[in-house]
Amino acid sequence: MDNLRKLDLNLLLTLDTLLKDPNVTRAARSLNLSQPTVSVQLAKLRKNFDDPLFLPGPRGMRPTARAELLRAPLGQALALLNKAVSAPGPFIPSESNHTWQVVAADYCETTVLLPLLRNLRREAPGTRVAVVENANSHIAQAGGKDKVDLFFHIVEESPPGMRCRMLFSERYVLVSRVGHPLLKSAPTLKQFLELDFVIISPDGAGFWGNTDRVLADMRLARKVVLSVPHFMFAVFTIASTDLVGMLPLRLVRDNPQLQYFVPPIDIPGFEMNMLWHEYLHREPSHKWLRDLIVQSLGEEEES
Repeated sequence: MDNLRKLDLNLLLTLDTLLKDPNVTRAARSLNLSQPTVSVQLAKLRKNFDDPLFLPGPRGMRPTARAELLRAPLGQALALLNKAVSAPGPFIPSESNHTWQVVAADYCETTVLLPLLRNLRREAPGTRVAVVENANSHIAQAGGKDKVDLFFHIVEESPPGMRCRMLFSERYVLVSRVGHPLLKSAPTLKQFLELDFVIISPDGAGFWGNTDRVLADMRLARKVVLSVPHFMFAVFTIASTDLVGMLPLRLVRDNPQLQYFVPPIDIPGFEMNMLWHEYLHREPSHKWLRDLIVQSLGEEEES
C-alpha cells in the first residue's frame, strides 16, 4: 500500500494507455490531455518506478522489460477498479441466485410471503428466501444485523432508523368454524361475552390483548381459555373446535372452514409495514424484490 500512496491514479491510467499504444501524441488524444501533460506524467512515472519504461526504437517508443511486467496486472487492476466504482448494472431476476432473509410472523408468511412466492418462483427461480420468526425479541436483535433484508411488522414495534413502506391496513373480525352452534349470525355484545376465546400471544402465555383492553374500558371481560404463540395454530384450533377468536381478516377470509363476523365492539386494526435498512435502499435486486411484493399484494386484492 505504501507504493500506491506515492502514485496518482491518473499516472497509472496514462501508463496503461501508453502500454496499449506507446505514442505520446496518440495517448494524449485518447486521454483528452495535452501532449506536454502526458510527457510530464511519463517523467513522473519513470521517477516512481526508477525505470525509463519506454525507450526510443526504430518505429517509435518500445516498452522496457519492467514496463512489460506491468502490462497485464496493471490492466487487470484498472479494469477491476473501474468495475468497482461504476454504477451497478440492472438486476436480472431470471439469472439471479440471490438468497434473501426476511423477518416475519406466520401471519405475514400467509398474507405477504405466500402471494410473493407465486411470482418469485416464476420470475426468479434461482433465488431463495429464508424466513426468521417474527417474535419481538428477534425483531430487536435482527434490527442491527446486516444480513436481514426485510422485516414485516407494525411500525410501533419495529427497529428504529429503518426505511418503511405501508403494505396494507388490516382489521379484526370475530372468527369461528362454519356451523358453530352459537354463531348463526353476528352476535350481540352479551352473546360475544359468552363465547370461549383463543388468543395469540407471540411473547408467550398471555391472556390479555386489544379486545380485552377495549372491554376493560367498558368494565366488561370475555372468556379467554387458550393462549397460543402462532396465528396458524389458532386458525386450526378454531376450525376444529367451538373456540372462537379475534383474528385479522386477511388471515381467514378465504378459508372455507371458517366464518367471520363484525364484532359488537370496535377493535382498532393495524397497518402492516415492510421495513429495510437504509444501506439496501438503492440496491437494484432489493428494490426489485420490494416492488414485486407490492405488485403481488395488488394482484391478490384483485383476484
